[in-house]
Amino acid sequence: MKRQPNLFEAFSPIVVMLLLLAIGYGVYGFNPEPLLILASVYAGIIALRLGLKWEDMMEGIQEKIKQAMPAILILISIGILIGAWMISGTIPMMIYYGLKIIDPTFIVLIAFVVSAIISIVTGTSWGSAGTVGVALMGIATGLGANLPATAGAIVAGAYFGDKLSPLSDTTNLAPVAAGSELYEHIRHMLWTTIPAAVVSILVYLFVGFNLSADNVSTPETMNVMLQTLTEMFDWSIWLLLPPAIILYGSIGKKPTLPTIILSSFIAALLGKFIQGFNAVDIFASTVSGFDVSMVNRTNFDADGVIWEVTRLVNQGGMQSMTGVVLIAFSAFIFAGIITKSGSLEVIIQTLMKIVKRTGDLILTTVLSCITMALVTGNSYLSIIVPGEIYKDTYQKNKLRAKNLSRTLEDSGTVVVPLVPWSSAGVFMAGTLGVSTLSYAPWAILCYVGFIFAITLGYTGLGIAKDVEADSFNEPEDKTVL
Repeated sequence: MKRQPNLFEAFSPIVVMLLLLAIGYGVYGFNPEPLLILASVYAGIIALRLGLKWEDMMEGIQEKIKQAMPAILILISIGILIGAWMISGTIPMMIYYGLKIIDPTFIVLIAFVVSAIISIVTGTSWGSAGTVGVALMGIATGLGANLPATAGAIVAGAYFGDKLSPLSDTTNLAPVAAGSELYEHIRHMLWTTIPAAVVSILVYLFVGFNLSADNVSTPETMNVMLQTLTEMFDWSIWLLLPPAIILYGSIGKKPTLPTIILSSFIAALLGKFIQGFNAVDIFASTVSGFDVSMVNRTNFDADGVIWEVTRLVNQGGMQSMTGVVLIAFSAFIFAGIITKSGSLEVIIQTLMKIVKRTGDLILTTVLSCITMALVTGNSYLSIIVPGEIYKDTYQKNKLRAKNLSRTLEDSGTVVVPLVPWSSAGVFMAGTLGVSTLSYAPWAILCYVGFIFAITLGYTGLGIAKDVEADSFNEPEDKTVL
């Protein structure tokens, strides 16, 4: 007969999961998916002690996966979209003209803005930092500029774009974990992301105000990148049609999946009739991603393409999303078991004893996300696990799900690159040539965002509610974005 778990039985699966991830993933570098499965096994043993049967646990797992399936389909379709936009030349054209606007006079500010633009277009912070970021660091070195400040601005800009891009995996994952919708999630993030960006810009303006770069030329690497892109693709105003479709769908609140598929289809046609790719390569790009070897043009040598360009354009495809989908499924197995066993309910009831206001709930969510980021160093886990823990609590307290999804990104996605032992921190430090602890203070957006999130929670500004008053008995802020 099923019984209610005590505090040990409720909290121990979470503790075991954190220890497995901290030691296995953080110390030894094991893949997080099997570690989550091991945590699920322990949670299953606890569930058996509580009187649950295997069928009960499977039911809980199926419920979680069923809830997430529409958003998982969107994640997969995003992979198709990126591959199609690549082979059409849409993303390369945006990157090309984005690079040409760089003015080295205010390198730190420009590093933030350009990285943000590229990241919004591509949906990947790593791709932005690993390509444009490298070129920007070259300019900064020639200027004798503050390298940690430049690197921090690149990281902040890359994650600004990563947060707001509908092509980003974490931007799609946060609504999955919280139960909100993609485009309303993106619009709601403007409450915290735009003020954080403004603070960043003001600081970067101050840093670079007196830096003169009249005699500094563009590094050779960037010239090679621009030349290579023009050799690979033909530029046309028609290449803006796929993003225009996405923009129209976002503004018009059209169904996300059909909008993405339509944009991908149009991009595929552009790849055929403007870029001249064959159907085999177009279909391959949507599945396994675009590759420079697909380019078959006179006087173009795919083997001679520099690493910075291949890093930029070799991406996309459904297969690129398998990592986030697998880790999501693994996390949902764990979440389904602890939810069905009643452990999650006991955890929430215990935490809610110290939560008296909306601000307390936002603060608790922020601290949970940061803890997951520090322990696991993984942006996916810092979103999924707190999302599952707090989803029902936000709903019961008449707070719309987009408040939770926004907070997950403010304190999960963007905090991970500040953790030296995280994969993001290691990548950024290695790519930009500046240690994580050195650039972290300059990645202002990455920590100012959750400060604004907590502030909004206590003031009520920008908090979307479902009814006239919530269970915390606070005045309702009716401002909805």
